Amino acid sequence: MTTPASLGPARYPFPALENLPEDIRTRILEIQEKAGFIPNVFLGLARRPAEWRAFFAYHDALMAKEEGNLTKGEREMIVTATSSVNQCLYCVVAHGAVLRIYEKNPLIADQLAVNYRTADITPRQKAMLDFAMKVNQRSYEINDADFATLHAHGFDDEDIWDIAAITAFFGLSNRLVSATGMQPNPEFYLMGRIPREKTR
Repeated sequence: MTTPASLGPARYPFPALENLPEDIRTRILEIQEKAGFIPNVFLGLARRPAEWRAFFAYHDALMAKEEGNLTKGEREMIVTATSSVNQCLYCVVAHGAVLRIYEKNPLIADQLAVNYRTADITPRQKAMLDFAMKVNQRSYEINDADFATLHAHGFDDEDIWDIAAITAFFGLSNRLVSATGMQPNPEFYLMGRIPREKTR
């Protein structure tokens, strides 16, 4: 039985992989090799190669950087929690899967997606998400007190920039994938929920 999640974008067809520019096709095949499937966002955005390159360059600059005091799991917490408020199914499901893997916690993504304030996370992480939500919903209200609160939890000014930038970038992503009708790949739903069996 075919489910909506396996259909890809409802409004814009995926381009054929063989018709994509070589650099984009190479990156997509690398992702497929690593993940075992091609996340729909990589094909869905590839219909506009220049935007694809810009999108993933900024994505990687924010999410794959080694500098700063945010862990990769905390970056995914920001995406999962704010995408939930924006009602973006794709980003909640896809980044929730990555979050479960980074945190080695099968429960955390669902907790954050429903209500991060009651999730099993640290006070520092709650402060991080409080600020991310303010950026997401009421950025015009941000003031120096917000920075002072985050400083008290050990974040420096560059970390605060990262929190704001991740939130803003995925606000763009949320709106774009929702407008295009993009659905999460079925594979994402089970990732990180059941521990992999150890191989000898």
